[in-house]
Amino acid sequence: QVQLVESGGGLVQPGGSLRLSCAASGRIFRINDMGWYRQVPGKERELVAGITRGGNTNYEDSVKGRFTISRDNAKLTVYLQMTSLKLGDTAVYYCNTVTKSWRWGQGTQVTVSS
Repeated sequence: QVQLVESGGGLVQPGGSLRLSCAASGRIFRINDMGWYRQVPGKERELVAGITRGGNTNYEDSVKGRFTISRDNAKLTVYLQMTSLKLGDTAVYYCNTVTKSWRWGQGTQVTVSS
């Protein structure tokens, strides 16, 4: 089993920044393409950023130019640098493989509010 632990969320004002981390541990046999997802109550969990094991990235349109996904394969950790945060970025953020093949972690709450 693989465990995912997300951290770094919090309360931030519009225009602020946060850096999320996701640490993976357990029976990991290969480096996977990873993603950051977010979910608000009543809506599906959506993929907002992805990164291949080689470091290629892609982003959902609403976060392009504001969010940056990165990874440290040696540490089995994926990061999400979020800048210019908007009210609409408020959500619980999760990480997982892009195929959602691992058990979800507890997520980390990001609240953007003035």
